[in-house]
Amino acid sequence: MRRLEGKGVLVAGGGGIGGALAARFASEGAGVVLGDLDLAAAQVVVDRIVADGGRAVAVHLDGADEDSIASAVATTVSAYGGLDGLHVNFASFVDSADGVGVVDLPLEVFDEAVRVNQRGHLLCTKLALPPMIERGGGSIVYTSSAAAYLGETTRLPYAMSKAAGLALMRHVASRYGRNGVRANAIAPGLIVHPRALAELPPEFVQNAVKRTWIKSRLGAPEDVAATAAHLMSDDGAYITGQVISVDGGATRRA
Repeated sequence: MRRLEGKGVLVAGGGGIGGALAARFASEGAGVVLGDLDLAAAQVVVDRIVADGGRAVAVHLDGADEDSIASAVATTVSAYGGLDGLHVNFASFVDSADGVGVVDLPLEVFDEAVRVNQRGHLLCTKLALPPMIERGGGSIVYTSSAAAYLGETTRLPYAMSKAAGLALMRHVASRYGRNGVRANAIAPGLIVHPRALAELPPEFVQNAVKRTWIKSRLGAPEDVAATAAHLMSDDGAYITGQVISVDGGATRRA
């Protein structure tokens, strides 16, 4: 399917999910800019896309730096004639190994999570909206997390920043819908790249599968990318302000 033919899409944040997003958008006909702190890793993904006949450019992107984001937006507009789609995918996991609650939480850990996950997503949105509106509208998708609403005992800064991201998404959907802009979020469950899956202990995989309703496998980056492509395309033209869980039924959120 070529549902994104002629569209310029910026993927802000690489890695397993970001690479799959860029590849899927390009396979659907979009011209893609993939931005990441690790430019070399982004370039590997872009080279593979180009070798497969797609259009893609890699740029260095610091998601918490305004000038860096502005440059990535400008590159997308210059390369493809405009900005039709933005997928904000980066995140800081600075608190993932702490295992502490709010009482023992170091404020510098909280501040770093907010700087990247909250302020960074706001900056991407703020800088992408004007060229998107000038283009006649478009689609913004945010990679969120079930942590935003599960009430976990740890990872408080991450969860708070992801909850704030949902408020940002709904603000964009409600205020800029009149300008033809749609905004949605995807909340992935446990998403594992096949190479990483091979290195996980079998008991970990078995326990993870038990928490889902789909028992055949764990989630892959391509599962997130498939949903994102739908939201980016005209097939998702009447979907906005929504959080879609891609988690195999692990959360069963109403």
